[in-house]
Amino acid sequence: MPEEDIIQALTKARAFFEKAQKAAESKNFDYAIDMYIEGLRCAPDATEEGHLPLAELALQRQGKAGKKPSIIERVKRMGGKTTLEQMLNAEYLFAKDPEHLPYAEAMLKAALGAGFKKTANWIANLIFQTNNASEKPSVQTYIRLKDSYAALGQYDKAIAACQRAMKLRPGDGELAEDYKNLSAELTMVRGKYDVEGDFRESIKDRHGQEKLHSQSSVVKTDDYRVSTIDEARKKLAKDPYPPMNIFNLADALSDLENDKAENEAVELLENAYKTRDDFSFKQRAGQIRIRQLKRRIRETKAALDVNPGDNKTRARLEELAAQLNNTEIEHYRLCMDNYPTDLQYKYEYAVRLVRNRRYNEAIPLLQEAQKDPRRKIVSMNMVGFCFFMKGWFPDAIDIFTQAMESYEIKDDVTAKELRYNLARAYEEKGEVEKSLEIYRKLAQLDFGYRDVSQRVDKLREPRS
Repeated sequence: MPEEDIIQALTKARAFFEKAQKAAESKNFDYAIDMYIEGLRCAPDATEEGHLPLAELALQRQGKAGKKPSIIERVKRMGGKTTLEQMLNAEYLFAKDPEHLPYAEAMLKAALGAGFKKTANWIANLIFQTNNASEKPSVQTYIRLKDSYAALGQYDKAIAACQRAMKLRPGDGELAEDYKNLSAELTMVRGKYDVEGDFRESIKDRHGQEKLHSQSSVVKTDDYRVSTIDEARKKLAKDPYPPMNIFNLADALSDLENDKAENEAVELLENAYKTRDDFSFKQRAGQIRIRQLKRRIRETKAALDVNPGDNKTRARLEELAAQLNNTEIEHYRLCMDNYPTDLQYKYEYAVRLVRNRRYNEAIPLLQEAQKDPRRKIVSMNMVGFCFFMKGWFPDAIDIFTQAMESYEIKDDVTAKELRYNLARAYEEKGEVEKSLEIYRKLAQLDFGYRDVSQRVDKLREPRS
């Protein structure tokens, strides 16, 4: 789809998402579901803006004893003429009954069929976590996940799903064969054994192509960005009331990525917030401020790389970093206060509190954030880290252990971090043998991970 069409589709979708958010805030959950579905009809792969908040809304509705879909709704929403219609019908039913995994599985199947990979990946992860937490997990669900992850090219997750299925169905020769084939696929993907030529050269070529593509994209879209601003200004002048006209102009201005345009966008949104008392304007202004500061930090770092001895530039970088820290803390605090049921903002605010060593404030927020399956493991990891920094080593060990047991993938970045943190907690607690054993296993998996090799050497030294 051309870039112009994508932007128009997202703009149209956001109008529905805004209505959905306001309806959810007033507890009109069923209307909010309808609005999210209509928005996703315009932008089916809008995961962050559409699918995720709809899933959170479903849990809120369920907590308020919302009714499951009626027989008429189930009949009406069964299947669909197109894969998009099938996906949205399944998502509608799942939003009204988030414990009924077959709805989510139907959604996953349709998303894969339609080529909505972001959506398929998200719903697959959600199904995986939900099935794992079930008292009676379904082997058929794991098998479907195995096939879905393989179709997405995520062979590590496909293997994890296959292993789960094998535990429930030991001795199944077909699953054993699938496991063998998936392992071979993963090996080829990681090693690139099936690609002719030097792998390092292919990486260099790919980076070169990406750079050229990026440069050409900038040239192509500069004029388009300016014309988008002009068009947004005309729409706002013609009809200043609809919030989307304000948002569209602010977004178009911020896309220019220069101080003048970004400051104008912030001022526009702040004025709208003052006159309408609608926090969504202030929220968007905060997002633009944060992006602006991050851009300034990138530019300052680039200048410092060119001239490392420039103390003024170094001081400017430290000043910008402090500004970003303070801006993010205040932004996410306000978001959390204004959207108290949104677990995302509790998590984001807690992350900033941890960075500022405000562990006692962060822990209860992270414990709440664990209710969101997408953030469960990372929130547990951060709770464990908070306990570690407070010197509560036995509690940190408990949390890290629970997180490791809940996490299916054993060799990705998250898994390595959990192992490392658990080993550090045992080491600080004085249980050297346990910490050494975990460090050893981690070194066998990734010898260059952090300072693992040095810690193994140190712990193996004879103690007097």
